[in-house]
Amino acid sequence: MILFPAIDLKDGQCVRLKLGDMSEATVFNDDPAAQALSFERQGFSYLHIVDLNGAFAGHPVNGAAVDAILKTITMPVQLGGGLRDLATIETWLAKGIRRVILGTVAVRDPALVAEACRRFPGQIAVGIDAKGGRVAVEGWAETSELTAIDLARRFEDVGVSAIIYTDIDRDGILKGINWEGTAALARATRIPVIASGGLASLDDIKALLRPEHAMLEGAITGRALYDGRIDPKQALDLLRAA
Repeated sequence: MILFPAIDLKDGQCVRLKLGDMSEATVFNDDPAAQALSFERQGFSYLHIVDLNGAFAGHPVNGAAVDAILKTITMPVQLGGGLRDLATIETWLAKGIRRVILGTVAVRDPALVAEACRRFPGQIAVGIDAKGGRVAVEGWAETSELTAIDLARRFEDVGVSAIIYTDIDRDGILKGINWEGTAALARATRIPVIASGGLASLDDIKALLRPEHAMLEGAITGRALYDGRIDPKQALDLLRAA
């Protein structure tokens, strides 16, 4: 079970949004590489990065910050936000990103996701961000008619390595993960699912370890980690002891 610390990049800084609203951004560190190194030294084993500007723009925007992070740490990194074509995917994988996360393009062009999985086996994840039970795209600015389960089932047999499932209605407000929705998605697909959005305390870490959540690959933690609501050592010790 993996606990992924999150670095969300906006204008070159580490921020956390409230309910996916770019105007509700709190800056936690203006040096993303230093933040990534801090996470690595705390004992985390896999880093989650989202280029928030890129998600809205449709192409990478915070590339310099991601490059700096890759030069600073050795732990694997998964990256999402603005990855909409094969050339961009290939560029980031060549730079050392372990896994890319495809979100909007998974809705708009599922054939591209399938082709990316064929070209880069084991290195393609799909980000499913849901608002009111429906999949949101374009940096969460638009909501589609698809449900999370509908979208996951499109990629059941193409080689997607993981699904990152974010409940936007809980993201950044420390209300706890939507365990019911996350578990329902995980039961509906053979693709490993990572929980995201709302992780608030060690109680969520304990919930992650319940037998009914054993099918999950892990969870992403953001604001609770930056706010000090989760002690990294305690959280990681819990996971290692499980």
